[in-house]
Amino acid sequence: MKTPKNKKPKTVDQQIKQRTIISFGVFVLFGLLIFFGWRQLYKGEVEIPKVTAGAKKPLRSILNANEALFGSFFSNYNLVKTYPKEKAAKVVRVNGAIGMQSAFDAKKWNLKLVKASGDTLIITLEDLKKLPKTEIIYDFKCIEGWSQISHWGGVRFSDFMKHYDLTAEAANQYISLYTPDRKYYVGIDMFSAMHPQTLLCYEMNDEPLPMNQGYPLRLIIPVKYGIKSLKRIGTLSFSNTRPPDYWAEQGYDYYSGL
Repeated sequence: MKTPKNKKPKTVDQQIKQRTIISFGVFVLFGLLIFFGWRQLYKGEVEIPKVTAGAKKPLRSILNANEALFGSFFSNYNLVKTYPKEKAAKVVRVNGAIGMQSAFDAKKWNLKLVKASGDTLIITLEDLKKLPKTEIIYDFKCIEGWSQISHWGGVRFSDFMKHYDLTAEAANQYISLYTPDRKYYVGIDMFSAMHPQTLLCYEMNDEPLPMNQGYPLRLIIPVKYGIKSLKRIGTLSFSNTRPPDYWAEQGYDYYSGL
C-alpha cells in the first residue's frame, strides 16, 4: 500500500510508541475485566446447600458448565498415561483419612451393593479376587497439589458390573460410595466409573492394601482427583441424580475431573 502524498510515513519510534499505547490499553482493559469479574463473583450469592454447598452461585454455575462440557466429549478411549513398575513409589502418600478413623473389624467387612430393584448383594473380598485382576501404574493426583506415580491392582469396575449382570444399574447416571461408618462418601458419574482404568482396588505394590490406604477395598479412578478415590468402600449404590459427595458439600467441584 502506498503512503498518501500529503502524509509522511511514521518513524520507527512513532510505530513503537503507537504499539506500546495499544498494548497498554489492551492490558488495562483485560485487567479491568478480571477485576470486575472477580468483584461480581465475590459479591455473588452463596448457593443453597443441597448436594453441593459453600461455593458462590456464579462459580458453581461455571463448575457445572465445565462438567457438562467435559461430559459431552468424555471417551473411554482417552486413557491416562501409565508407567513401568519400577517408576512406582515404594512409600505411597496418603491423601486423607476421613471415614477410616472409626473402629473397624476387617474380618466382618463385605461390600454391600444396592441394586436398582432395592435388593442388596453382599460381596466378599474373596468374591472380588476371583474376577480377572487388572493393574495400573499412573500418576495419582491430589487436589492439595501433589502427585505421585503409584501401583494399584484390583478389578475393573466395568468387569465387576458385567460379572454381576448390573445392566439396569449401569443405565443410571451416577454411582454412590460410602465408607462403612458413612463418614466419607463420593458421587461419581457413570461414564467415569465405567472407564477402563477405573478399579475396585485391593492391592498396592503387589501387596494387600495397607489400612491407611483403605483396606480391604478402595476406588482408584485415574480420570479424577484423589478425593474421588474413596478408601474402604462399604456401600455401593446407583442413582439418576447427583448423590451426596463429602467435598462437594464443602464447596469443591463435584466432577473433580482431570
